[in-house]
Amino acid sequence: MPDRLRRRPGPTPSVAALRGAPRTDYRVTVPKPRLPVGRDLLYGVYKKRLRSSLPPDSLPNHVAMIIDGNRRWARQRALETAAHGHRAGAAKVHEFLQWCDELGVRHVTLYLLSQDNLVGRDSSELTELIAIIADLAEEVSQQPDWRVQHVGSDEGLPPSLVAALDTAEARTASHTGLHVNLAVGYGGRHEIAQAVRSILEEHGKRGSSIEDVAGLLTPELIGEHLYTSGQPDPDLVIRTSGEQRLSDFMLWQSAHSEFYFMEALGPDIREVDFLRALRDYAGRHRRFGS
Repeated sequence: MPDRLRRRPGPTPSVAALRGAPRTDYRVTVPKPRLPVGRDLLYGVYKKRLRSSLPPDSLPNHVAMIIDGNRRWARQRALETAAHGHRAGAAKVHEFLQWCDELGVRHVTLYLLSQDNLVGRDSSELTELIAIIADLAEEVSQQPDWRVQHVGSDEGLPPSLVAALDTAEARTASHTGLHVNLAVGYGGRHEIAQAVRSILEEHGKRGSSIEDVAGLLTPELIGEHLYTSGQPDPDLVIRTSGEQRLSDFMLWQSAHSEFYFMEALGPDIREVDFLRALRDYAGRHRRFGS
């Protein structure tokens, strides 16, 4: 495999660094204590072996990630707020995107903030999370040739976050590299309802009757009106933290996706965890509903 595919993942931010970090500073660089020499060497050998075992023609084109466990990660470390976990999770997201890019994955969708979160989360935690997502959008949009797209509704999002997402989209609109979908203010059922509503409005303006529209309505037409219109459906959906549910994520697009649930919490994901998910995916026989 090319040397560029063998870079070690950066360290997860230390607990001490996160306790003292400013509100929007999740890009801490305090090094994590290294593994003993023997274990560190074994990790590197194992990672290289995993990489070399992956058949290039069997890797997913589109990976969707449900990032879960940030709050639990913070509680386990007795950190004073969940925001510390969200900062650590955001730092890990950037590493994850680099792994995807190096392996040739072309599309990644990250579930960062659901519509349910907007009404169900504590307001102070939500304020911190929104600021972290805005910073993440800014950082990802600065990567050479990565394209950022907001998938979700602006409804309920603060203007500052909408502006940050719009800016990231505009800055990267002409980029042709890794396509990063940031699912913010996202709900799968809402997306489907919005797609059907858009079709009705579009054909209503043309004078079409309900009967006319009903005759035209197909899965392909609905797909053209989803947030991810023009993109391939996810081949692989990964969820961290051991939870095994979709939580209203890409309900339409994941009809024929493969699913992989890993025990690691969001901030604790290692590159070998991701490589294991890809190895598992490569070994499956996809039926696409047949």
